[in-house]
Amino acid sequence: MTTATASTADEATTMATQISDSVERLRHTTTAVRLSFTWLGVRKTLTPGQREQAAGSFNAEGKFLSAGKKLIDTNHPSFRAVTKVKGEATKYWKNQTLPYPEPGLRLIRQSDVADFGQRIDRFKDELSFAVVDLEEHYEELRQAARERLGELFNASDYPVSLIDAFCIGFEVVNLDPPEYLKTLSPQVYFAECERVRSRFTTAVELAESAFSEELARLVDHISNRLAGAEDGQPRVFRDSVVTNLTDFFQRFRRLNVGCNEELDALVDRARNVISGVQPQQLRDSQNLRNHVATQMASIQSNLDQLLVDRPRRRIQRRPR
Repeated sequence: MTTATASTADEATTMATQISDSVERLRHTTTAVRLSFTWLGVRKTLTPGQREQAAGSFNAEGKFLSAGKKLIDTNHPSFRAVTKVKGEATKYWKNQTLPYPEPGLRLIRQSDVADFGQRIDRFKDELSFAVVDLEEHYEELRQAARERLGELFNASDYPVSLIDAFCIGFEVVNLDPPEYLKTLSPQVYFAECERVRSRFTTAVELAESAFSEELARLVDHISNRLAGAEDGQPRVFRDSVVTNLTDFFQRFRRLNVGCNEELDALVDRARNVISGVQPQQLRDSQNLRNHVATQMASIQSNLDQLLVDRPRRRIQRRPR
């Protein structure tokens, strides 16, 4: 075996070991959580008769036409306030968790479950207050819909009250196969254990991918904002350009699965570049802007290479 071949083999073994260790760490420190919503439907498909009538105005066949009606003005401030709570709850769920290769599930640290539940309870309270306000405008919204929909308006499309039409909930999901299965069918039990381990392996890869792509996007954005004039005018540089990066660093430190030393090093480099740097300083000092831009360009180049190499990392598996 040549030195180059041996080195490649050692690298592959080290990489596989890192992934395997990360998988076991993730399995023993996290659990799955599902966020759910009960939500008022605001659109409804037209009846076959209405669809035929609509098609007739275009000299078309109704069965080849898809048409629906909007039941309520979703741009009304009261409805937007309700929708805002849903968006904030979803954002919080994603920020506190890691991806998992099963629709609707994400992984949360076991030590964070209690705080997560308390925060979701507060979202429930916020939603309740917002729905009460929406209820006060409900008749106004229905009357506006009656005027806008004309003959398409149907009172039976609308619930009597909106109080129970919106709800937020969450569920902690046990991903491990039940112990009783070991007695009933050891073969099925161990097959399920292997399936779960495979999914956690994918979860580790998804986490690495998500963090790498988010860092690349944030570094690209700050580099773009620091690039100089655009059409003869200075580029807009908002505080969020920096605060979004610092928020990312905090989340990465809390949720990082530790499977990629290169990514860890790049995150540290980016953190050090803007450590202690305030947005206003970047607006005021061209020298500081140039320094940060140069450092971020170097990090961006390394990130691009890391993203290119990622498929090679994914095909490595530790021998079992």
